[in-house]
Amino acid sequence: MSDAPPTSETRLSDSALAALDAHWRAANYLSVGQIYLLDNALLAQPLRPEHIKPRLLGHWGTSPGLNLVHTHLGRVVCDRDLDAICVWGPGHGGPAVLASSWLDGSYAETYPDVSRDAHGMTRLFRQFSFPGGVPSHVAPETPGSLHEGGELGYSLAHAYGAALDNPHLLVACVIGDGEAETGPLAASWHSNKFLDPVHDGAVLPILHLNGYKIANPTVLSRLPASELDALLRGYGHEPLYVEGVEPFAVHRAMAVALDDALDRIAGIQRAAREGGAVERPRWPVIVLRTPKGWTGPSEVDGLPVEGTWRAHQVPVADVRENPDHLRVLEQWMRSYRPEELFDSQGRPRDQVLAHVPTGPRRLGANPHANGGLLTRDLPLPELDRYAVPVERPGATLHEPTRVLGDLLEQVMRDTATRRDFRIVGPDETASNRLQAVFDATGKAWQAQTLTTDEHLSGHGRVMEILSEHVCQGWLEGYLLTGRHGLFSCYEAFVHIVDSMVNQHIKWLKVARTLPWRRPVPSLNYLLTSHVWRQDHNGFSHQDPGFVDHVLNKSPEVVRVYLPPDANTLLSVADHALRSRDYVNVIVAGKQPCFDWLSMDQARVHCARGAGVWEWAGTEDGSREPDVVLAAAGDVPTQEVLAAASLLRRYLPELAVRVVNVVDMTRLLPREEHPHGMTDAEFDALFTRDKPVIFAYHGYPWLVHRLAYRRAVHPYLHVRGYKEMGTTTTPFDMVVRNDLDRFRLVMDVLDRTPGLAVRTAPLRQRMEDARTRHHAWIREHGTDLPEVADWSWPRQDG
Repeated sequence: MSDAPPTSETRLSDSALAALDAHWRAANYLSVGQIYLLDNALLAQPLRPEHIKPRLLGHWGTSPGLNLVHTHLGRVVCDRDLDAICVWGPGHGGPAVLASSWLDGSYAETYPDVSRDAHGMTRLFRQFSFPGGVPSHVAPETPGSLHEGGELGYSLAHAYGAALDNPHLLVACVIGDGEAETGPLAASWHSNKFLDPVHDGAVLPILHLNGYKIANPTVLSRLPASELDALLRGYGHEPLYVEGVEPFAVHRAMAVALDDALDRIAGIQRAAREGGAVERPRWPVIVLRTPKGWTGPSEVDGLPVEGTWRAHQVPVADVRENPDHLRVLEQWMRSYRPEELFDSQGRPRDQVLAHVPTGPRRLGANPHANGGLLTRDLPLPELDRYAVPVERPGATLHEPTRVLGDLLEQVMRDTATRRDFRIVGPDETASNRLQAVFDATGKAWQAQTLTTDEHLSGHGRVMEILSEHVCQGWLEGYLLTGRHGLFSCYEAFVHIVDSMVNQHIKWLKVARTLPWRRPVPSLNYLLTSHVWRQDHNGFSHQDPGFVDHVLNKSPEVVRVYLPPDANTLLSVADHALRSRDYVNVIVAGKQPCFDWLSMDQARVHCARGAGVWEWAGTEDGSREPDVVLAAAGDVPTQEVLAAASLLRRYLPELAVRVVNVVDMTRLLPREEHPHGMTDAEFDALFTRDKPVIFAYHGYPWLVHRLAYRRAVHPYLHVRGYKEMGTTTTPFDMVVRNDLDRFRLVMDVLDRTPGLAVRTAPLRQRMEDARTRHHAWIREHGTDLPEVADWSWPRQDG
């Protein structure tokens, strides 16, 4: 005889179903009220035009389905004492999630002025999509949320990220059928091949088919049932189906499906955790098919609404101006029988709350959806254990990311028990020289394994999938639930997640203004295989513009670092991994790079963010420099130092200052970024009126944009990448983009007053070197020996 619990078909009484229906009707009523009402929240008097908002904004069509899910999740959380959160993919269904958090009391606990009574209900309605209020979509302001609903495609990846290393957590994820058409969501279905049933929690996808987007049918809702079933089974899921129009029948079917799904999940986890099962499980998925705008007006002005695209946003428009529409709205709202749902004071009746969880079990109060409450400091080892020795600048070379990989291996070891650190990336961990981490953990993998495979592990904490979208989504879900991580990616291809990082930055910006949202670990990017060392892969792999994209965003959130060597990378990475509520972008090389600074020097330089490298210049302190050579990035730093060496050799009387910039936000004015320099600091470093030749890692106009208000800007000349890419030699990449040492010397000669005429022979020598380079690489296929074998001269150190 089976020891599985009885299904809800036999367990749920008619009174229990009636209670679920009451909660659902209450949530639907509150959802409609948020879209339409300024006053008269309980309909204590007939609706009048002045009770209606002047601008009707919001999305009704998906809300009844979301309310159904919220209602039934509350029931199973209560019955099974589940630790559960929900990711609401149809994020514009904000009124539904706000309604249910108001009903369970978590909203009033977060915002005491929106109390769980008539006064609070009025405030709930008024604030929705109203100036000074809250957005129409699920947002940071929404208790229990960790998923920004302003853009579609990321819900399922976020859900899996939240479940990783949370073995007792259930993450339900409602996926809209419109969202299901996006590329990120389509790839996210493969996340079940990475979910470890021993150490991770469970994700329960709920595919909500309500048929329409804004104005068009959705693809999945129009597939034949057999084709949709085959698709979901092909993704590795066992589908459970709920559909209908009659509410009680749908409630009963939803209850049965949820209990069945949770029983299957419990069985999978028990088999893996107690029985040692290692085969990849087939996790359940619920397919919920309900009409668009279910329970709303069936038609308006003779046109069908419920079950059509017309129900997507505001089904009844012009309510203030059109008396017939006002009557339709009032009939619609009264159809939920609010007098049965709320008492005369506007408080939810007992029947409505019969299956609502209490305390932190409520979806609106679960601490996993406010991950800073659960965050522990990441154990980071002492940097000196991993620092490369530097007796003098430029005497040795190391691969910076390989050095960082040794540190990350130790972090993996130190978090082996607590399991709150992950590395994600699109198939590039070893390519990016971080393979040392595989000595501490494997790559997460639940699919087939062959004898030729390496480092695959059912319990691994490195996650690789050839979808930058999914990597980003996993990591965001992981961070927002209070854990730490790193996203390693080729520089050119991180652009794929431009839109996703936009949303995460916006989330952090808003969350920082909410006292109840606790700071979460930062989103850390390590961008390597960068533009100047993608000479072998060619033009398609050469794009340093992610930095430009990020620096357009909220300054209190974004940070960009360009460490010039291995020790500065260690220092920057240590800082980023300790930080909270930031998006940190670190651009570093994986190819052999000169070691310029000792660990102590690197710490000081990185803390400063930008500073003079006195040992590289020829200033004597008695006067201002004649020219400033500045660099940001590892290859630009090498070229600037090589140019400084040439100037020292050929123009020893010239006072050259060498400045290195690690933190790009230091170039901004202090009033525009917390890391920015005051004008006095900037002028002291770069001067007010001396020529500044700036070799920059990326597109040169970014430096101009950051520094355009500075006094020295008319004298600032920036060299950087200008889309002159191809498959060639490393040095030819900098020559093609006029970032090479010879061009930098020529810039000094051209722009320093009094030098142009008397240094014409030297300028010609520099031109000749570029010409020799051009001929040499075409004959030999390698760089000039004087370039390939160059190092910082000992006497110059």
